[in-house]
Amino acid sequence: MTVSRQYLARKLYEASGLPLNESAKLVDLFFSEIAESLARNEEVKIAKFGTFRILEKSARMGRNPRTGESAVISARRTASFKPSPEFRKKL
Repeated sequence: MTVSRQYLARKLYEASGLPLNESAKLVDLFFSEIAESLARNEEVKIAKFGTFRILEKSARMGRNPRTGESAVISARRTASFKPSPEFRKKL
């Protein structure tokens, strides 16, 4: 099973009694706030779940696995997630 935005909206609807369209808006707002915070290079900590942060990766040499040819991997920013200890225990 895949947990989608629609699935989360339906669960919120069932648990809270809010209209389904309002539940969907809340789910969208939640994820957009996480994305905007990460875009501002801020950490997002969710208690008992984990921490999202942006990592700055510098340029480095790599190779094409198909041809073995060396290539430069450009500098980039990437999102990272570190689960909390409580979350790890549940896994």
